[in-house]
Amino acid sequence: MNLSKAYDVIVVGAGPAGTMAAQEAATAGISVLLLERDRDIGSPVRCAEAIGEDVAREFFADHFNPRWIAATISRFKFVAPDGTEIEPKVNIRGYVLHRKVFDSDLAVHAAHAGAQVITGASVTGLLTVGGKVSGVTCLINGEEHRIEAGVVIGADGVESRVGRWAGVSQTLAMRDMETCAQATLGNLPVEEDMCVFYFSQANFPGGYAWVFPKGKSCANVGLGIAGNQVHNVPPGRRLDDFIQQNFPGKPVLSRTVGGVPCADRPPKICGDGLLLAGDAACQSNPISGGGIAGALTGGRLAGKVAAEAVKKGNTSGSYLSKYEKRWDEEVGRNQRRYYKIKLAIQKLKDSDLNGTARFVKELPEGRQTLLRIFQTALRHRPSLLIGLTRLFSPFSKKSDDGQEN
Repeated sequence: MNLSKAYDVIVVGAGPAGTMAAQEAATAGISVLLLERDRDIGSPVRCAEAIGEDVAREFFADHFNPRWIAATISRFKFVAPDGTEIEPKVNIRGYVLHRKVFDSDLAVHAAHAGAQVITGASVTGLLTVGGKVSGVTCLINGEEHRIEAGVVIGADGVESRVGRWAGVSQTLAMRDMETCAQATLGNLPVEEDMCVFYFSQANFPGGYAWVFPKGKSCANVGLGIAGNQVHNVPPGRRLDDFIQQNFPGKPVLSRTVGGVPCADRPPKICGDGLLLAGDAACQSNPISGGGIAGALTGGRLAGKVAAEAVKKGNTSGSYLSKYEKRWDEEVGRNQRRYYKIKLAIQKLKDSDLNGTARFVKELPEGRQTLLRIFQTALRHRPSLLIGLTRLFSPFSKKSDDGQEN
């Protein structure tokens, strides 16, 4: 291991945000170190593994690997608390990924771009000079290292210690922290091209349950609930009940739990010598909790801004705040709108959800759309309807983020 004492950029965390940041920064011709705490990149899997085709095309137009795909999705079904089902008309496609393969390949791309990738590296703290982040301390194979950097990018997940150490991490309201549990089930008859969403404030308060296929007889089955509802019934127990009710006796191949920030962007996601990306910067979709698209976008922007700052010789928080501005221009406006819609949805009762499903189901098939579902559910919140129309307009950038997870 040829570890240098200093790099232009150090990226902490090798999920989609971190690997994309490392690739972008290395492509710009600067020295980059990517540190991952786990021994295996992409493991354990902590999400439902879905991504929109438009996102795949945007980020991987010339090197999207078919082996990443577990299922190609072109249909979506929503199930109301009373069992009423709606299959809205959609004009988009998506993929359920093999995340371990996907994440590993992204790290390979970062390495090919010139980044040095080290796994089993536990970052234990930040180096600072005059209050400015100037590197990290880490343990690699039991040996402590002090490594300097012009910019440190924290892509270390929702629990981001990097952000906390730097004093720019924000505490989220419990309602904005989705607590999730997921199991991969086998021997499960599923429709390979359809993702199914279950809604019920009684069973999944502040969230929903999902079934995402991973081939002919395998699926990710999970649920998320708002963090302020965890004290009632833990998500793991809710998941067991959901599986027993809908898929009794099916073998459980794996289990995972985790948290997803479903919030607006924190006031600060950068500082002197520091940028945060991915879940560390709350870049998930507030409605769906989908984080891959936001992580890729945040990582790309962070890598580019970090490289620019290093080349300019100015890694101050003032210069790095360009990252926040670019995020807001590209994604932030929609993120704020989604967050307001999420807060309104959390106030709906099961009777509202049932009424919405029944009303939309009676419409002509061509009018059963995502926009119509949201317009019906939020008809008593007219201030949100203009934002809804813009979000689901075909001319709105990333207008279909609500389909991702």
